[in-house]
Amino acid sequence: QPPSTAFPMPPISNDGRMPGLGWTLADGQRVTLTQQRGKVVVLDLYATWCEPCRRSIPHLINLHERLQGKGLALVGLNVGGPDDRVKVAGFAAEFRISYPLGFPDKQLTDLLLSDNDSIPQTFVFDRTGQLIKRYIGYDESMPGQLEMLIQTELVSGPK
Repeated sequence: QPPSTAFPMPPISNDGRMPGLGWTLADGQRVTLTQQRGKVVVLDLYATWCEPCRRSIPHLINLHERLQGKGLALVGLNVGGPDDRVKVAGFAAEFRISYPLGFPDKQLTDLLLSDNDSIPQTFVFDRTGQLIKRYIGYDESMPGQLEMLIQTELVSGPK
C-alpha cells in the first residue's frame, strides 16, 4: 500500500531512466542524472515563495547532512520561474542550505511536472538511475517516509 503522498510517476521512457537530462548548479556547472549513477538521488523541486517548500527544507538539510557521505545526492531545483531565480542565493543563506541548488533543464521540468505542476515535488532515484518514488506536496509524515525509503535504498547497495 503506497503512502497517500505518492502519486503516479510522470510518463518517463520505458525503463524509467532519463539520460542526458539534468540541471545547472548555481556556479554554472552542468550535472546530469546519468553522472549520479551509483548514488541514491533526491531531486526536490521548489520555489522560494512556496510555503510547504519552506517547511520541508530543514528536513532535507538534516537528511543531506547525515547521509551525503553514505551515497545520498540531494539537489534542490528551483522551478519558481525567472523572477524567483534571483532570490535563490538569499533563500539558501536564510535557511543555511548545505545541499547543492540548481536550475533544472526545461525538458527535465516538463517531464517531471507533466501531469501535475504543484510544488514541492520530491523525486527519488535508485543507484541505477531508476525513478522509484514521487512525493507531491509536503506534510509531517513525509520526512519519515522519505528517510525510510532512502535508508532502504542506501542499504541495498549498488545494483
